[in-house]
Amino acid sequence: MIKIRIFFVSVLLLFLVLQVAGQANSGNEFRRNYNLKPAVGSIIIDGSLNEETWTLAEPSTDFKMSFPVDNKLADPSSQTVVKLAFDDQFLYIGAVCFGEDNYIIQTLKRDNTLQAGDAFGVVIDPVNERTNGFVFGVNPMGVQTEMLVSGKTGRREILESGKTPKGVNLAWDNKWYSEVKRFKDHWEVEIAIPFKTLRFDNGKKVWGVNFFRIDAQSNSIHTWEPIPIEFTELDLGYTGQLVWESSPQKVKNNISLIPYMLGGISHDFENDSPNKTEFQTGVDGKVALTSNLNFDLTVNPNFSQVEIDEQVTNLTLFNVRLPEKRLFFLENSDVFEDFGIPPMKPFFSRKIGLDEDGSPIPILFGARLSGNVNKDLRIGLMNMQTRKTDDFFAQNYTAFAFHQKVFSRSVVKGYIHNRQAINITEEDFNRNAGLEFLYRSTDGRLQSLAGYSKSFNPGENDKNYFYSSYIGYDSRNFSIYSNLAGVGENYIADMGYFRGQEYYDAEKDTVFRIGMNHWYTRGSYTIYANNNDKIISQEIGGRAVHDFQSDFSALSRELEINYNLRFSNTSLVTAALSQIEVNLLYPFSFTDETPLSAGVYNFSSAEIGFESDQRNLFGFRTTALYGSFYNGERTQLQLNLKYRIQPWGNFAVMLEYNDLKFPEPYGSRVLFNITPRIDFNFSRNLFWTTFMQYETQSDNFNINSRIQWRFQPMSDIYLVYTDNYSIEYGIPKYRALMLKINYWLNL
Repeated sequence: MIKIRIFFVSVLLLFLVLQVAGQANSGNEFRRNYNLKPAVGSIIIDGSLNEETWTLAEPSTDFKMSFPVDNKLADPSSQTVVKLAFDDQFLYIGAVCFGEDNYIIQTLKRDNTLQAGDAFGVVIDPVNERTNGFVFGVNPMGVQTEMLVSGKTGRREILESGKTPKGVNLAWDNKWYSEVKRFKDHWEVEIAIPFKTLRFDNGKKVWGVNFFRIDAQSNSIHTWEPIPIEFTELDLGYTGQLVWESSPQKVKNNISLIPYMLGGISHDFENDSPNKTEFQTGVDGKVALTSNLNFDLTVNPNFSQVEIDEQVTNLTLFNVRLPEKRLFFLENSDVFEDFGIPPMKPFFSRKIGLDEDGSPIPILFGARLSGNVNKDLRIGLMNMQTRKTDDFFAQNYTAFAFHQKVFSRSVVKGYIHNRQAINITEEDFNRNAGLEFLYRSTDGRLQSLAGYSKSFNPGENDKNYFYSSYIGYDSRNFSIYSNLAGVGENYIADMGYFRGQEYYDAEKDTVFRIGMNHWYTRGSYTIYANNNDKIISQEIGGRAVHDFQSDFSALSRELEINYNLRFSNTSLVTAALSQIEVNLLYPFSFTDETPLSAGVYNFSSAEIGFESDQRNLFGFRTTALYGSFYNGERTQLQLNLKYRIQPWGNFAVMLEYNDLKFPEPYGSRVLFNITPRIDFNFSRNLFWTTFMQYETQSDNFNINSRIQWRFQPMSDIYLVYTDNYSIEYGIPKYRALMLKINYWLNL
């Protein structure tokens, strides 16, 4: 208990100090205004700002640099001019983006992260409370990206290619319209966003808004409302104000149906099953109950068009948490998932409708109610029913969550989860309930959280607690963060993910559950090289991770120091040294030989990496790691290669090599993970993606090839081919060919 008390006293003192700092800087005190007036006549969305409305609309410019510096206006040769207007159905945005026409276009496929190429975007916070908003972006080829953004985007991160920024949901899809025209010294974009796409309060005349411009050629980001360099262009804490001459009104009859049909053939070679012919239909429905509250329904859903999971080489003691990719669970997912800390999450949607191997368990139907009840209260209610199979009972899953805004950007939030088996004679359920308080300063620099939860199951209900806490602060140069969380031995979350609670005994082939605590601390200092032509920043940091059992006996300890050097041409150098101590509770094997004995192991490693200029047509990223590993040695090499034929082709391959050497009789093992990926983007509406994986740890080689044709807005035809093989035996395991059609109907 002494360690716990010391931690909480430290947290309290740090909170008081940082609270004073947070009060000293309460965000953007001066907010730019845009006075929005009605459109005059009709506007044709063709990429040309030649209608009378655009002539009369108020122009706004003077975009400021946000990255790689934030202390000056963008250069006049790359400035941006925006104009806005509205009618009874649409919010219109017109922009002129100056700059030479040597644009960088990574892909013609919609819903990319925008950061990798040239783009113009708008951040809209209709409630103007800085907690949730919408982002709409367009690149110079007219490719659209829409996303939901929360108030937790946090500090600007160094992201690997294709990774989604924190606090962003790219899975959100909706109808809106845009077109682009390109000229020698600028490009113009017209955007029309239907009011039925947005969620807002009737009568509210002031919205939060910001506009951003990504100039990939100069590796710079410009924003209309200034944003400090340490935060991203999507940050809701730094928006200006959109002032309506007359507030927009809710659009009536906002109902959409998305029926689908699927046909295909599959063959399960592993179970020696005959060819299986499939035909399936289902429907999704979307109803706007109010301007802020949505009801979503799915009947007999099918996710065969979803890209397969990426196979990863796992050299930890625990299962890897793979990302959710199914659209129904991704939309508004933060309402349900924004609880706990990263390795301990009481809600993880992949536990619904998927088994431990990621294979689908049929879902009969599901419903979700989510959105704002008022400007301060956001709720989510979801119910899913799975079908009985030969291996699983039918299950009903219910999740309820609420987020009540307090103070300026803080939140009191809670959840109730229930899993209930259907049609069995014995009790089989799991229930969880919890509360959290998240404090966030107005400027977003200071955040702290405290939460507590209980689990209820048949039989014993002692040691069934889960607690979580953290505190963090970001200044221009310093970033510090520390969390402490713990879970009791009998805390069970059938709809959650708790890394480190379950241990596998390789000799008994049994999984044991324990009570444990997790303590994580990181800190970094960033040196910005303002006005340096070559270097943007240097970052020196470190982290400490300590896991221990409920009786405070050690489970593992990790110490790391790291260094990042970011160049103006987007290239990056990274380096890290780490030292790890593991108390191996049960025998465990990383090879096919004798398992390592239980006991305490100390090992260390060094890692260095380099990423090339990602604007070039050819790019690469490589890392090398070497060090001890338990009582042996580990060598790891990673190489990511990509080649872009702008704008229609992307060709990439990821290679990972791990060489594990242990003394006799524990054996040695060489692991390969080779992942080629080919993307052909024939147009903004026709895509062909082929994704292959050769992964020796799981003895699997698979091919997933998918053609997608968006024949109308939000309506698609998918043709998907999947083929799996055993590497060791060179024989097929599973093969399938599926055709799926879905059509978006507005009623």
